[in-house]
Amino acid sequence: MAEPSLKKDKPMHNYAVYSNMGIEMAVLITVGVFGGIKLDGWLKTSPLFTILLSLSGVAIAIYVMIKTLTPKNKPNEPKDTN
Repeated sequence: MAEPSLKKDKPMHNYAVYSNMGIEMAVLITVGVFGGIKLDGWLKTSPLFTILLSLSGVAIAIYVMIKTLTPKNKPNEPKDTN
């Protein structure tokens, strides 16, 4: 029996994509902050790595968001020239 395919115009697909994107952003930023706190505690460099890793987490999260939201052109589909 063939499984039903998910089409991009269905609302549940959109909900899943945007929910996943939010969760990914939260996880990346949280890992950066807690990793920076732990590294600062271990190396005794108070806010240095917390700031660097939290900003890196934000930058990576924004990159992932832009990559997810950018439309992908398939080679077999003609590009819209309008």
